[in-house]
Amino acid sequence: MFDFTTITTAIDQFLRSMMPAQFAIIVECILVAACALLAYVMFAIVMIFMERKVCAAFQCRLGPMRVGPWGLLQVFADVFKMLIKEIISINRSDSFLYRLAPYLVVMSSVLTFCCLPFAKGLQVLDFNMGVFFLMATSSFGVLGILLAGWSSNNKFSMIGAMRSGAQMISYELSIGLCMLTVVTLSGTMQISELVEQQHDAWFIFKGHLPAMLAFVIYLIAGNAETNRAPFDLPEAESELTAGFHTEYSGMHFGFFYVAEFMNLFIVAAIASTLFLGGWMPLHISGFDTFNMVMDYIPGIVWFLGKTFFIIWVLMWFRWTFPRLRIDQVPTLEWKYLVPIGLVNLLIMTVCVVMGWTF
Repeated sequence: MFDFTTITTAIDQFLRSMMPAQFAIIVECILVAACALLAYVMFAIVMIFMERKVCAAFQCRLGPMRVGPWGLLQVFADVFKMLIKEIISINRSDSFLYRLAPYLVVMSSVLTFCCLPFAKGLQVLDFNMGVFFLMATSSFGVLGILLAGWSSNNKFSMIGAMRSGAQMISYELSIGLCMLTVVTLSGTMQISELVEQQHDAWFIFKGHLPAMLAFVIYLIAGNAETNRAPFDLPEAESELTAGFHTEYSGMHFGFFYVAEFMNLFIVAAIASTLFLGGWMPLHISGFDTFNMVMDYIPGIVWFLGKTFFIIWVLMWFRWTFPRLRIDQVPTLEWKYLVPIGLVNLLIMTVCVVMGWTF
C-alpha cells in the first residue's frame, strides 16, 4: 500500500532546503489549501454530473447530452454561466449577514472535506480528536442556512431556513450516535487510526449487528442532514420556491449549490471511512493470496470506489421515495432513530466490554 507521506516529506525537505523553516511552512500551507480547494471543486463538478446522469437513468432518459461528448462539458458551461451572473442585492435585508451566510456554509463544507482520508498519508487534517472535530466543522454550516433565511427578508426563505435548521440539528444527533458506536468499537477518535484498525476486517463486519445497524441509521440520518429527498422539505419547490436560498443569485447561490452536492460526498466518504475501511483494502482472514491481490489496488481507488457506491445508493433513495410529510420527518428521528441509536450504542458497549466483537 503506497504511503503518500513519502511525497509530502520530500516536498517539506525540499522547501526547507530552499528557504527558512517559517517560510517553508507558509508555502506548504498555501500549497495544501490550493490542492484542497482544487480537489473540492473537481469533486463538486463530478457530483453534479453524476446526479444528472443517475437521475436520467432512473427516469429512463439520457440527461445532458449537447455540450461536449455525452454532456461532459455541461457542468463547466453552467459554472461559467454562474460566474458571470449578477449578484442581486435585496431591499430591506440584513446586507452583512445576507452576504456572510453562503461563505459560512461553504467554509463548513470545505473544513469537513479536509478531514477525509483519501489514502494513506493523503489527509489534510488528522487530529487525535478527529471525529469530534469532524462533527464540529460539519455542524456550524446550519448557522449559514439560518442566517440566509433570516437575512433575506422573505417569508419563504425564513420558513425553509427554520425547517432546515430543525431538521439538521435533529438528525445530527443520530449521526453522532452512529459515530460514537464506531468510536466505542475502535477506542480512538483519530480518523487515520480508525482506518488502520480495519486492516484485518472492516468495522461493519468486526462490529457485526450493532455496526450494521449503525451504518443503516447513519445513511438515513446523513440523507436527511443534506436536505435531500425524501427529506427535502426545506427546499420543497411546490411550497417554498427554493427554500432558504430563494433570494440568492450568482455565485452566492452557487456556493449553496456546490456545498449541497459536496455535503452528499462528505456524508458518503465518512460512511466509507467509519464502516467500510476507508482506503483500506478488503482483507479476509486466512485468504493470504486474495489479500495480497487486494493490496495491489491503490488506497485512493478503494476510498473513492466505496464513497461513490454509497453516493449512488443515496441518489437511488432520492429518485425512488416520495417526499415525507412535515410531521413525519421529526417523528422518524425522535421516536425511532434516536431510541434505536441509543440502544444500539449500549449494545456495542456491552459487546466491546465482553469481547464479543470479531
